[in-house]
Amino acid sequence: MKKYRILLAIVVLVFASLACQGLGGGGSSPSGVPESGDVNPPSSSDSGGGSGSSSDSEFPMTDDAFNVLDVGDGTLLYYTKMSGEDVMNFYRDEYTSRGYTERELLTVVSGGVFSMVFDGDPSGKAIVIQSVDLGDGSRTVTIRLEDT
Repeated sequence: MKKYRILLAIVVLVFASLACQGLGGGGSSPSGVPESGDVNPPSSSDSGGGSGSSSDSEFPMTDDAFNVLDVGDGTLLYYTKMSGEDVMNFYRDEYTSRGYTERELLTVVSGGVFSMVFDGDPSGKAIVIQSVDLGDGSRTVTIRLEDT
């Protein structure tokens, strides 16, 4: 139990660090990334059958995604105004409809933070989705592929 608390604390610190970097940005934004006041994500040529927006990333995003950042190493970070429960439901619906399986034992929800893992990606890697409530009505969502 203590290991999970330490792991959760580390995850929260990583997200807080990413959130501070995303909020601190400065005057210019990378190409294709909406400014902080723009709640409409960049459009994609792939409509994806009603799923969330997908910018240049293969990862689905909620329809209200903003401040979309390609963090590098195949990691996508964005902000949303949706609740944690709604974001989790979005990804459950999205990935189960694609035939992926949630590793329910690795799903953690605690204090405005959640983490979930899906198997089934053609790369053989697991999809890891983590989110932190920022306390201002928005939350970060980070998605990445990780070796299993």
